[in-house]
Amino acid sequence: MLDTCKPKSACNLPFVYNKKINTAGTSNADVPLADPGMYQLDITLRRGQSLAARDRGGTSDPYVKFKIGGKEVFRSKIIHKNLNPIWEEKACILVEHLREPLYIKVFDYDFGLQDDFMGSAFLDLTQLELNRPTDVTLTLKDPHYPDHYLGIILLSVILTPKEGEHRDVTMLMRKSWKRSSKFQTQSLRLSDVHRKSHLWRGIVSITLIEGRDLKAMDSNGLSDPYVKFRLGHQKYKSKIMPKTLNPQWREQFDFHLYEERGGIIDITAWDKDAGKRDDFIGRCQVDLSALSREQTHKLELQLEEGEGHLVLLVTLTASATVSISDLSVNSLEDQKEREEILRRYSPLRIFHNLKDVGFLQVKVIRAEGLMVADVTGKSDPFCVVELNNDRLLTHTVYKNLNPEWNKIFTFNIKDIHSVLEVTVYDEDRDRSADFLGKVAIPLLSIQNGEQKAYVLKNKQLTGPTKGVIYLEIDVIFNAVKASLRTLIPKEQKYIEEENRLSKQLLLRNFIRMKRCVMVLVNAAYYVNSCFDWDSPPRSLAAFVVVEDMLEDEEEEDDKDDKDSEKKGFINKIYAIQEVCISVQNILDEVASFGERIKNTFNWTVPFLSWLAIVALCVFTVILYFIPLRYIVLVWGINKFTKKLRSPYAIDNNELLDFLSRVPSDVQVVQYQELKPDPSHSPCKRKKNNLG
Repeated sequence: MLDTCKPKSACNLPFVYNKKINTAGTSNADVPLADPGMYQLDITLRRGQSLAARDRGGTSDPYVKFKIGGKEVFRSKIIHKNLNPIWEEKACILVEHLREPLYIKVFDYDFGLQDDFMGSAFLDLTQLELNRPTDVTLTLKDPHYPDHYLGIILLSVILTPKEGEHRDVTMLMRKSWKRSSKFQTQSLRLSDVHRKSHLWRGIVSITLIEGRDLKAMDSNGLSDPYVKFRLGHQKYKSKIMPKTLNPQWREQFDFHLYEERGGIIDITAWDKDAGKRDDFIGRCQVDLSALSREQTHKLELQLEEGEGHLVLLVTLTASATVSISDLSVNSLEDQKEREEILRRYSPLRIFHNLKDVGFLQVKVIRAEGLMVADVTGKSDPFCVVELNNDRLLTHTVYKNLNPEWNKIFTFNIKDIHSVLEVTVYDEDRDRSADFLGKVAIPLLSIQNGEQKAYVLKNKQLTGPTKGVIYLEIDVIFNAVKASLRTLIPKEQKYIEEENRLSKQLLLRNFIRMKRCVMVLVNAAYYVNSCFDWDSPPRSLAAFVVVEDMLEDEEEEDDKDDKDSEKKGFINKIYAIQEVCISVQNILDEVASFGERIKNTFNWTVPFLSWLAIVALCVFTVILYFIPLRYIVLVWGINKFTKKLRSPYAIDNNELLDFLSRVPSDVQVVQYQELKPDPSHSPCKRKKNNLG
């Protein structure tokens, strides 16, 4: 139990301690600090020195958080654009147990964005002498980069016993929590969850995809919309999308669910109005009790008291109180359930619901040897399991590097060429979760019923990171449905990382592109050698074409130079960055296209190679009996009348859709399993392969 009391300038609690402490010659170090009782910790946050720069201008906007027992007890003011800030702020904290250290975390404030982490440190309260002021210098560290110097924080602290006031203060504080500020109420709730994770009943994961035809609130006929979510005391706010009525947010939020029967999520849409009060666009609600658990629901909600719709993905995941045996409803352990699923995807049911290709069951068992993410030398890991836009979460195992989750998740497979992504994060209540490791597993590479230890990889899936995760996966699918679905467009993934300019990535894409071009050049040399004939006129024509292109580019460059004089230096940098990112992406697309063609014929994915052979054989037989002109005629009529027959159908190219399922060389490396350490050798339990 920990409570706070602060000066009126720092806290809006209904009472304040103003008693001065006489520290001249009153050292009471002989009092045993391990004795239970209430202590008052008076802190003066002095200043920071040589803090880390987090903004583009080489500065930061630092502020400090104090935490004890996972609960935030004080937050300082923000000092803008300063790496040597001076706060001189005081806080009075009531502490029941000195075993919990005082954590100090420094952040860089970013308006409308996630605040950047600048370092953390902790103060061992058992090392303080009673009634004696102590000046403390704390060196900030980042657990991910322990060798980086992030500056220091200077404090003055006084620890005073308040044994007689323990009961009265506790009663007052309990009453005052009902009237306390928003962040105090939320920090109390979060600290309770940290100590007893079984208090919450599940996790609600919301993906805000987009808005459609929202109400225009500005004079230009547009809006600057953002969305607020609220579930009990938990609140989230989306980013602001400027000047649009059809915003694309693609943001994800997680709530803890405390009620057994679910709850109501209040959703409101607002228009950002600079200098004025934001305008209300509309509201809607999601009744969680009406949604089934362990399943992702796509909802299109009409805004009340306004216009337009919001499109969401909502997923409810059971909490840690549900054991692996309790989830056997969807488990393949039950023989009757297994037989029913096998009948559902048998070859005889080819034309029954073509979109339902198969069934996937994932058992997230445990992880070992995870990366340290907290200054305590531990982590608070949880696991996210994703298949396209379906996203399910495990509970968090606190202060553990070898967590056991024992969770079973089931998915309906819409595309057998999808990739199962399992990511381990460290929960951090002050900022976004820290990445610990990830694996990507193509569904076609899964061996049913085998418990395997997968080595965790980095975010780019190019190399190993610390730790392994134990999974047991079962896949059942209809091969004919899977083949037919290969010839239609892939499902769009709503949440993807934004492309960033990377020198290493740009160079890699250039090398991949060069390799593909060299294959074509070698093929051209081969054809040329067959005829043993050179063409000077063709070379001359190519030279003239290239020269014309260069002249056009020079003219365009002159125009760009004149226009650029009107723009600032920052805009030029952004423009260059966007051009480089576009070049980087184009190189990636062209190189990936060539690599996919190559991988189709070298049996990288046997299922796709066999499908290509069967398609070529069928097409050969059709050409033998039907003239080519009739085939082209039927194909042309189908293409030209497709929009008339199905106005909302997605235009597609079957060949490109097929190639999009073939992995590029980069994806082959990302999906490649790394060999675990020999010590990680789980007992393998084989079942009949159901593929």
